[in-house]
Amino acid sequence: MEDIFLDLKHIKKKYGSFTALEDINLQIKRGELVCLLGPSGCGKTTLLRIIAGLEKPTSGEVYINGVNATSFPPSRRNFGIVFQSYALFPNMTVRQNIAFGLRNKHLSKTDLNKKIMDILEQVNLTSQVDKYPMQLSGGQQQRSALARALVVSPDFLLLDEPLSALDAKVREKVRKEIRSLQQKLGITTIMVTHDQEEALTMADTIVVMNNACIMQQGAPVEVYDNPSSSFVADFIGSINFFKGSLSKNANITMDKQLEEKLLSAGPSGLKACRPEDIEIVEERSLNSFNVKIHTIEFHGYGYRLWLSLMEDEMALNNEYLSFDISAEEFFKRRLTVGDTISIRFKKGKLHYFEEECCS
Repeated sequence: MEDIFLDLKHIKKKYGSFTALEDINLQIKRGELVCLLGPSGCGKTTLLRIIAGLEKPTSGEVYINGVNATSFPPSRRNFGIVFQSYALFPNMTVRQNIAFGLRNKHLSKTDLNKKIMDILEQVNLTSQVDKYPMQLSGGQQQRSALARALVVSPDFLLLDEPLSALDAKVREKVRKEIRSLQQKLGITTIMVTHDQEEALTMADTIVVMNNACIMQQGAPVEVYDNPSSSFVADFIGSINFFKGSLSKNANITMDKQLEEKLLSAGPSGLKACRPEDIEIVEERSLNSFNVKIHTIEFHGYGYRLWLSLMEDEMALNNEYLSFDISAEEFFKRRLTVGDTISIRFKKGKLHYFEEECCS
């Protein structure tokens, strides 16, 4: 049996007539890092605050380590928390900020200092111990806040958009540090984010939320490769949506199995394919169709081509089809704007949805 640390049962939260959370059921295993991912206003921060005891659910129950903690105040839940703003005291040094969380532990001066230096060593900040927050970089401030949250030896850690105030390069570095420290300590961690890259690179489990509900939960690769809805597919990564059926075009020789799938989705259903799941093939190849290169974008790792359809084969939700190609293949083929190429979807990489895209 899996070791479930946090168990949320039928959590609902209403503010007057507004529903912030609707029947949330979620189990989090001990030691895993879970990302609550979704757009602004979807309910993820409200859910984090209910886990912390900073908000009370309108209905439902919160179990922490097998104990019904729904009525427990924050002080009885033994968690550490890092806010988006870090909430460091500007008039205190790093040492004093971290010591503040230990003020009720009744430690000797020697033990207090050892505990502070031990946690600062964990976050690589021992050289900054006597500096004030304004003297630290954004990444150092974030690590100071993390140290203050961890120094009290919490049972679990809550992170509310912890990297959003950092620039891209620092954010990438710090997220690796957080993930490495979380794995080293083995601490159960719940992180709120709207950044899909953070969720994909850091999480053991992603919980995708929208409109007060959980849309899908699973390992990053599972959610990315097998989205349960058009919303999830569109929110995580880039994807092309289209309607109609390529099988209607007389110039295409189509595999019977693919043709049946395209037709079975029905006139109201959506099909979708990610840019990396398209390939260039010889003209008239099985399941291929012709497109014209409209725009070329350099993305560092390779190129993204924006393609227009040669014929009215399908209705795109976006004006053009996006296609990712490696730099090596791009230069090998000497592709330019205006070229006509034949492409097809890679086998097993076409997704089918019965509802409209939620973006």
